[in-house]
Amino acid sequence: MKNIITIMKKEFARFFGDRRMIAMMLMPGVLIYVLYSFMGTAMQSMFHPDEGHSPVVYAVNMPDSIAPRVRDAGMSMTHIGAGEAAEVKERIARDEADLCVIFPQNFDEAVAAYDKQTSDGHAPNIEIYFNSMAPNSQSAYSTMVMILDEYEWELSNKFDINRGIEDADRAAAEDMSTSIISSMMPLLLLMFLFSGCMALAPESIAGEKERGTLATLLVSPLGRSELAAGKILSLAALSFASGLVTAVATMLSLPKLFSGSEDVIVTNIYTATDYMLLSFVIISTILLIIAVIAIASAFAKTVKEANMMITPLMILVMLVGVSGMFGGGAQGDPVYYFIPLYNSVQSMSGVFALDYSPMNIGIASLSNFAYACIGGFALTKMFNSEKIMFSR
Repeated sequence: MKNIITIMKKEFARFFGDRRMIAMMLMPGVLIYVLYSFMGTAMQSMFHPDEGHSPVVYAVNMPDSIAPRVRDAGMSMTHIGAGEAAEVKERIARDEADLCVIFPQNFDEAVAAYDKQTSDGHAPNIEIYFNSMAPNSQSAYSTMVMILDEYEWELSNKFDINRGIEDADRAAAEDMSTSIISSMMPLLLLMFLFSGCMALAPESIAGEKERGTLATLLVSPLGRSELAAGKILSLAALSFASGLVTAVATMLSLPKLFSGSEDVIVTNIYTATDYMLLSFVIISTILLIIAVIAIASAFAKTVKEANMMITPLMILVMLVGVSGMFGGGAQGDPVYYFIPLYNSVQSMSGVFALDYSPMNIGIASLSNFAYACIGGFALTKMFNSEKIMFSR
């Protein structure tokens, strides 16, 4: 145990003594926070109307039955003649005007006289011109359509739906948050963890092998199993720190990404138990990933070769991570929680969705720990092989 701790201290000293490696650990989290925040601000400016903007409706033959409703909706009106509509349409196309609404003459009388049973099927038609790429115009269009729909319903009101009921939508306030987070975070977390492991493990094993320092360790009285355990545990701890920084940055930036509003994404809905179970899954997943990458690095002669060998694994991790976006279809079947990486994605998805089985998460964590131990045993065997360790 003492030798394992010595190896871990050596790895920590190598890592924290290099400012570039510390920057590499922090940089993904910083970049993700800045990127997501920028994307949220950009999308808000693209798809939301300007704050305080009062839409202007250019109306032709605006009837008295509709005009008060338009004013009550916070929109102002400018009455124009039919000949001026073409110019307003051009201004809308240039994003210089919001909306142009053309009513047929004597609209109220035509509506009152319309009979669906006896008419030729042509009801009075209202023309609405807007610019879907201009947030102010799109918002004004949606408001006008809502006003006209409500008016049409009132004209033929035969029954009401949810009159006086304000809480008909029974979805909890947290449902949207858990749905979005559970679909995104498993993939992101898996990628963060793998990236952190990939940045550290090749340098620790293939790098030392390339520089010749690993050979010095192998000829020392240090046990090969202790060397493997020290390498895996230290790299797992560093990778966990890297993944934690990036995950926290992602969680903090999600409210900004989605409409720039904290009301859309709520991140304080998880309990200490949820975070504890999630930690078990993450730690076991990191140990598994580190073991696999360490084995690939031990085979490689250089860091460059190790990175080339690990690249296909990254593609596999991405494919497995995407499965979390399709929901936890395997939540109830323990068999799926023995599958490496897939069990981690399903467990993370379940925890983030607040719909999980502690037994299944226990199976996933213990199986990952077992696979990591097998990987550590394989790495020990490789350290004992001169053909692998000293090949040129």
